[in-house]
Amino acid sequence: MIIWGGYDSSGFLDTGGRYDSSGDTWASTSTTSVPVARCYHTAVWSGSEMIIWGGFDGSNYLDTGGNYYPGSDSWTATSTTDVPPGRIYHTAVWDDSDYMIVWGGLDSSDDLDSGGKYCPP
Repeated sequence: MIIWGGYDSSGFLDTGGRYDSSGDTWASTSTTSVPVARCYHTAVWSGSEMIIWGGFDGSNYLDTGGNYYPGSDSWTATSTTDVPPGRIYHTAVWDDSDYMIVWGGLDSSDDLDSGGKYCPP
């Protein structure tokens, strides 16, 4: 299991952890090239990487994200080409055809009936 981001009493988080159920142990995820701290984002598992996208950083509804590769404990930024508007409370799924699909959610003033798809590199 991999977790990342969120909010606690210290503020918005850009950290995470990997849980190994066989050893009942946790390890921190890398913070090198990590996406901006956020909450209300979504995360999907592609089979080889965790992809996070969207959310809120305290000021902005985000249209950015990151690909986390647990094998190398490394991050790369998601593409921002033709990205849908930033949002929170959206849904994201992995479609088994190499795409993360994002739909719905809320921005600063509207319920959204739009989305997009993302194919990681």
